[in-house]
Amino acid sequence: MKRLVTVKLQAHVAIVTIDYPPVNALSHVVRSGLEEAVAQTESDPLVKAVVLHCNGRTFIAGADVKEFGQPPVKPLLADVIKAIEGAGKPWIAAMHGNALGGGLEVALACHYRIATHDTKLGLPEVNLGLIPGAGGTVRLPRLIAMENALSLITSGKPVVAKAAAHSGLIDLSIDDDLLSAAIVFAQEKSRLPTPTPLLSRPVVQPLDKNAAADAITTLKKKSRGQQSPVVAAEVIINGAQLNAEQALAEERATFEKLRDGEQSKALRHLFFAERSASKVPETHGVATRKHDIIGVIGGGTMGAGIAASTLLSGRQVTLIEQSQLLLDKGLQSVQRILDESLKRRLIKPERHKKLLGMLMGCTDYSALSDADLVIEAVFEDMSVKQAVFQALEKAARPDTVLATNTSYLDVNDIAKTLQDPSRVVGLHFFSPAHIMKLVEVIRTDSAAPDVLATALSFAKSLGKTPVPTGVCDGFIGNRIMSAYRLACECMLEDGAQPCEIDGAMKSFGFPMGIFEMQDLAGLDIGWAARKRRAPTREPAERYVNIPDLICEQGRYGRKTGSGYYLYSDGKTATPDKWVEDLIVSESNRKGIKRTGLSENKIMETILFTMQSEGRNIIAEGIAQSGDAIDVVMVLGYGFPRWRGGPMFLDQNHPESLDQHDCS
Repeated sequence: MKRLVTVKLQAHVAIVTIDYPPVNALSHVVRSGLEEAVAQTESDPLVKAVVLHCNGRTFIAGADVKEFGQPPVKPLLADVIKAIEGAGKPWIAAMHGNALGGGLEVALACHYRIATHDTKLGLPEVNLGLIPGAGGTVRLPRLIAMENALSLITSGKPVVAKAAAHSGLIDLSIDDDLLSAAIVFAQEKSRLPTPTPLLSRPVVQPLDKNAAADAITTLKKKSRGQQSPVVAAEVIINGAQLNAEQALAEERATFEKLRDGEQSKALRHLFFAERSASKVPETHGVATRKHDIIGVIGGGTMGAGIAASTLLSGRQVTLIEQSQLLLDKGLQSVQRILDESLKRRLIKPERHKKLLGMLMGCTDYSALSDADLVIEAVFEDMSVKQAVFQALEKAARPDTVLATNTSYLDVNDIAKTLQDPSRVVGLHFFSPAHIMKLVEVIRTDSAAPDVLATALSFAKSLGKTPVPTGVCDGFIGNRIMSAYRLACECMLEDGAQPCEIDGAMKSFGFPMGIFEMQDLAGLDIGWAARKRRAPTREPAERYVNIPDLICEQGRYGRKTGSGYYLYSDGKTATPDKWVEDLIVSESNRKGIKRTGLSENKIMETILFTMQSEGRNIIAEGIAQSGDAIDVVMVLGYGFPRWRGGPMFLDQNHPESLDQHDCS
C-alpha cells in the first residue's frame, strides 16, 4: 500500500511529504503518518530542520469531513499538532494551493510558514457550524493581531499569501519553486534558535472590553441565527483571558458541542449536498462539447450579468440585441459590473482592460457563427423565445449548444421548434447573475448527454453550483416558491399582514421575507406569469386577488416606489396602510374571518408547503433528491443555510422549528 506520508533527507533537511489526493485531507492515516514523521526526524541526528510539503494541487485543505460523525481515533489532530510544535528542530510549512482549517492549524504549529503568492489561507470551520478544534482560536491570536484573527475565524473567508505576509501570518511569500525555496529557508533557520512556540506567547494586540462587546453585537446581527461565528468570537475573546492550556480545553469542549449540535449537522449536510447535487448518471464519463466562445442574447439585467460572469471566467462573449440603442445599454451594463469588480479589487486594471477587449456586441445573429454555446436571456414570452431559437438555428454552427434562461416556460416546447432539439438545454441563472451561485440546468426530453454535460461544466466553470432539474412550470425553485408564495397570500386573507409574514421569515433566518423579495424582483414578473396561467388554472383552486389589485395600481415594487411596501428612499421597505386596508377589504369581501397568526404558525405553514411541493417534485422526477431541493432553496431563495434546507428539516426535525443554542 502506498504511504501517504513520506520522509526524505536532503542536505540535512528532512522533507515530510503528504500525498493524499485530491486535497491532502487530515484523515486518520495522514495524522498517523505525521506523528511517525515527527518521531523519525527528532531521532535522526542528520536532520537539522524539517520542511512539511504536500504533493498535488494543494497543501492540507482541511480535516476529513466524513470523519466528523464517527468516534475519534487516535492520534487526534491536536496531539499531532502538539508534537510538531514541541519538536526540537524547526519545522517549516511550505504551502501552496489552499491551507485551510486543520491544514492551517498544522501550519500554525510549525515554527515558520512560507507560501506561494496565490496560496489561500483560512479557518473556514464556521461554515460547517464549527470553530477550529485543534488550537486555531488559541494560536492564531498569538501570531497576528487579535482583531485580524477574529475576522479570519468568524468570517470563514480565506486570505491570499500577500495579505497573510502583511499581517504576520506567514514569514515569506514566494513565486519561485516552493520546495527549493523551502529547503534553503530551512537551512538558514536551522542555524538559529528554534522560535518560541505560539502557545508560550502573549495575545497580540488584545481587544479592550468595549471593542470585544461591539464585535459580538455585530456578529449576532450579521449571522442571522447562525451560532458558530458568534461562538467563535466568544471563545477567542474568553481565551485571551486564560492561559494557553485552559484556552485549548475550552476550544475543544466548544468544538465538540457544536459538532454534535443541529446547526453543524445541517451545514455539513449542505456541504455534501452541494457536491452531489450536480451529478447525473447520464453524463458520467461523457465528454463535453467545446464551450470557449459564448453568445448571449439580450442585454438586460440578466443578460448583462450572465455576460459579465462569463467574461470573468476568461471566455470571449458576443452580446446580441435587437437595436443599437439597446446594445449600447447592454454593453454599458456589462462594463459597469466589470468596473465594480475593479473597484472592489477583485480584478486588476490590466485584467479589467483585457476582459473589456473580450466583449463584443452586435445586432445581427450572424456574429454568433463561431459561438460554442449561446444563452438566450430575452423577455419571458414563449413566442419571442421560439423566434430567437429559430434564428439561432440558422446562424449558429450545427454543434453549438443552445440554452435558454427561462424561469418558468416549457423548455421542451422551445426545443421542439428546432430541427435538432437535442442541442437545447435550460440554464436558469438567478439575479444578479454575476453574484448568485445557483444555476438550474434544465434537462429537456431530447437533450443529448454531451449537451447536458456541457451545460453542467460551463456553469461550474463560472464558479456556480449547477443543479439539474426536469421540465415543469418553474422547475425546482420557482415551483416551490410559487407554492409557498400562494400559501403566504392565503395567510394575508386569513389574518396576517405582509410585515408579519416577512418578519417571521427573517426571524427564522431568511435575509428578507417573501413580500419584500417580490418587491425587489418586481411584482410585474409574477403578474405576467399569473395572467399566462389563468386559462389553465383549476377553477376549484383558491386564488388570491391581492397581488393583482396591487399591480393594477402600477405598484410593481422598489422600481416604482411602492408595491407591498412603500419605498420613500428607494430601498427601505415601510408598511403601507393602503395595502393593509386592501388586504382587510379582500378578507371581508370573501367573508373570511381574520384571526391573528403567530410567527411559529406562519413558518409551520411555509415549511409544510415547501416540503409538500418538494416531495411532489421528487416523486415526479423533476428533482433527483431532497439534497438537490435543499441546495436550490439555500443558494437561490435565501433559506437559512444553518437549517440545512426544507427537505433536511423534513427528514430530521419534522416535529419542531426550534434549534438548540450551543452558545
